[in-house]
Parts: sequence; C-alpha cells; structure tokens
Amino acid sequence: MRRTLLLLTAATTALVLTALLVPLTLLTRSHAADRTTAEATARAQWVAAAMGPSLHSPDERAGAEQAVESVNSPSQPDTSLVFADGHVIGAPTAVTDAVRLARAGRAFTYEPPGGGRQVLVPVQGAEGGTAVVQVSLTNRQLYDGVLSSWLTLVGIGLGLVLIGLLLADRLGARLVGAARALAGTADRLAGGDLTARAEPQGPPELRSVAGELNHLAGRIDELLTAERENAADLAHRLRTPVAALRLDAEGLRDAEEAERIAAGVAELELGVDEVIRKARKPLRDTAGADLAAVTRDRAAFWEPLATDQARDLDVSVPDAPVPVPVPEDELVAALDALIGNVLDHTPQGVGFRVSVRAEGSAVELVVADDGPGIPPEAETRGSSGGGSTGLGLSIVRRTAEETGGDVSFGNGGPGATVTLRWH
Repeated sequence: MRRTLLLLTAATTALVLTALLVPLTLLTRSHAADRTTAEATARAQWVAAAMGPSLHSPDERAGAEQAVESVNSPSQPDTSLVFADGHVIGAPTAVTDAVRLARAGRAFTYEPPGGGRQVLVPVQGAEGGTAVVQVSLTNRQLYDGVLSSWLTLVGIGLGLVLIGLLLADRLGARLVGAARALAGTADRLAGGDLTARAEPQGPPELRSVAGELNHLAGRIDELLTAERENAADLAHRLRTPVAALRLDAEGLRDAEEAERIAAGVAELELGVDEVIRKARKPLRDTAGADLAAVTRDRAAFWEPLATDQARDLDVSVPDAPVPVPVPEDELVAALDALIGNVLDHTPQGVGFRVSVRAEGSAVELVVADDGPGIPPEAETRGSSGGGSTGLGLSIVRRTAEETGGDVSFGNGGPGATVTLRWH
C-alpha cells in the first residue's frame, strides 16, 4: 500500500508539473526572445537618433563609423549602418530585401531564414538617401538565459516531486502502521490472546475498524467465559451421580469387585475434576510436551488390556525427546482416544502399532491396526457405528489442528491408519 501510494503520488505530481512546466518553459523562451528583441530595438533606435544629424554630408561618415564601431562588442549584437549607396559601416552585412524595405521609411523586426532575428530602423535625412540601422541577433543571443531558466524550473519541479513523495511516504507510513497494528491485534486474538486490544490510530475509517475489532474481542471473551462456566457447571453436576456410584460400589459384598469398581469410580472423579479445571482456564495452555515420553507411557498403560485381549502391540518410539506444541493432557487424551478406538472397535486378537517419527522439524504420530478399517461416517463428529459418542476421532482432529498440525485417516493395507503431523 505504501509503495502504491508513492507511485500514485509520483505519477500525479509528474503529470501536474508537466502540464504546468511545459507551457512555462515555452513562455520563458518567448519572453527571453521578446526581451532581447526589445533591447536590440532600443539600441537601433538610439543609434539612428544619434547618427542622424551626422549623416548629412560625406565628410561626417568617418565620425559615424567610429560611433557605430564603438557600439559593437563581442558580447553585444552586431550593429550595422547601411547607406543608400550600399556602403556599410559597423558589422559587415549584405543589402537584402529587408534593408531595401526599411529604406522606404518603415522600421520592423525580421527573422531571416538562417535563424536569429534582425531589427531594422531607417535614418531619414542622410546624404544620398535613407540609411538603415541594422541590429542582428543570433539564436544564442536571442535566447540568452533560457537554459538557466529551464534548469531552475526543472529543479523546482524535482523539488516539488520530492516534497510530494515525502508527504505521501509519511501518510503511507501512518496508514500502513495503523493497518499493521490492526493485523497484529487480529493475529493475537486468533492465537488465543483474548486480552489483545487495538489502539485506534490513523484515519477515521481505520479508527472505526479498531473500535469494532475491540468490541468483537470483548464479545468473544464474554461468550467464551459463558461457555466455560456452562461446561464447568455441567461437569460439576456429574459429581452427585458419581458420588452415588461410589457409595453403591462400597456397598458391594464382594470386596474384590467393590475395590475394582471403586478404583474406576475414583478415576471417573479425577476425570470430572480435570474437566472442571480445564473449563475454568481463561486461555488455552500453550505449553508443549514430549511426544516420545507420552507415547511410551500410554502404550505401557494400555499394554495389559491389549495382552488380555490377545493383541500384539508394537511400539516404535525414538529414545530422544520429540517435542510437540501440544499440552500434555490433550496429547494424552488424543492418544488414549486412538488406542481406545482400536481396543473397542476391532475384534479381539487384532494387533496394532504405535509409532513416532521425527525428521527435522516434521513430527508424526501413527496409530495403525489390522482391523476392518474406519467407516466413513466415523470421521464426522458425533457419528459412530459402534454405540459410542463418536467424538474420539473429532477430538484427535481438533487437538492436531488447534496446535498447528493436521490429521489424516486411511484404510490402506490390512486395517486403519491414523496419522497426526506437526511441522
């Protein structure tokens, strides 16, 4: 935008200056020629007035010749005095038709074919007929000073262009700075920083956008706060049935069975507490986790159940840490959802594999099994063909996408493959 504004200002200023300076340069040239011609006319008239009384007799021609020669100099136009008999004193010149016309008593200015300009003034009363004073101007003398005037005009034009560009640059910097500030605030909001607010600056339109963006950010914060409170309230309501379930478990006659169910209820209570804690967090936890360590831990957790179901579990994890930008609890939930899907939705005895691969900045988590594959409807949130909520794969997708990664589902080979990638 800043460059576009500079180019537009430069083009507009150049067009305006061209429209003004071209006529002005022509006017300057014409004015210089008129000024020089006026000076030459005044010189010719002065010479005619001064020489007129001394041209009544041939004896006075010598004095007139000295007077004319004194008028000529290298820096001045050539001045000639042409007598009626063709004799010329002063600068050499030919007797042209213009001179003959001037002898008829008419003073005028003439532009010869070779360029320049001539001023002819008749001198009445000369011996033998009318003499003519001729002042000849070359092109250089006629347009003396025009080049310096043009250079001055060009300098003024360039100065105006530079001033226009400077003003446009300052205006562009103000506009671009305000737009970049708005974009930065929007990026912070998109990244989860709901405290970000834009400072109104720049022209009124951008100030209005900043105000609306701040209003939108406040409204989003209000809505998310309400959603968090609703989620926390819903999770809190689960405490009562969970407590009743725990009491029922304690009342069982089989001590071993009561202990097993009580342990499960305790895990459920911990899960409810975790839901309440996460729901009340004002912002998303951006701390990362070690994917290799989490994968080893969750594979060890699920291995007894896999063994009980006669499943082969193959775990391939690097020894070195593999950091990913995912909070550890969310990574655990996603991995548990994937392994849980294998255990719940494939026949017993079907093996599965969990692997972590890291190549440069790219990290992959792959969970593959030898079962029947993933039905297409299972990739849609809330859809399931196995009697579950159908949220497992949706949670996995959300976990990957909200942390800058992506997920793909495949049914190639003997079974299903789910791959999470971070770059």
